[in-house]
Amino acid sequence: MITSPDRTPLPREFFDRPVLEVAPDLLGRILVRTTPDGPIALRLTEVEAYDGQNDPGSHAYRGRTARNGVMFGPPGHVYVYFTYGMWFCMNLVCGAPGRASAVLLRAGEVIEGVEQARKRRLSARNDKELAKGPARLATAMDVDRALDGTDACAPGQTPLRVLSGTGVPSDQVRNGPRTGVSGDGAVHPWRFWVADDPTVSPYRAHVPRRRRS
Repeated sequence: MITSPDRTPLPREFFDRPVLEVAPDLLGRILVRTTPDGPIALRLTEVEAYDGQNDPGSHAYRGRTARNGVMFGPPGHVYVYFTYGMWFCMNLVCGAPGRASAVLLRAGEVIEGVEQARKRRLSARNDKELAKGPARLATAMDVDRALDGTDACAPGQTPLRVLSGTGVPSDQVRNGPRTGVSGDGAVHPWRFWVADDPTVSPYRAHVPRRRRS
């Protein structure tokens, strides 16, 4: 169970900062998903920063669309997208409204509601793999597009909340290129993770898709 100090929700002001400040500061924080079967809690161990229209790797680089609209809204909201026709990925919006910056939640350690996560992640070989990667994280936490736009900082009951947890000391934070990002966006070292944590996903460079003949 999460101890009392960890239960303090992060305020909106936490997210109302530049994305490169918010992203590494999310490591060690606790994401809580409230479900009818009970809560699932996860300690964040890996994230990636995306800087809106200043970032070729961002979904918002070319402007606002129906898909990415939440990114342009207030900080502290949840942006969920569908990818490869089968997976959901979860982001936390940060910065001033209109900035469209967000942090992709890439991996974490499930610390509460493990049995629920196991039922959703039957292919996981062990508990360290339950949320080892952004699609796995969303699956384990029962996150899909129905939660897109959720205000994680709203007062009262909310399906998603980020708690203060325990921040990771700077000497334990590593950073490097983002996974699977191509073009100019590939050069940014905006992936952050907890050093030597077994739940962190392996880095994979972008591999162009082959066209079918």
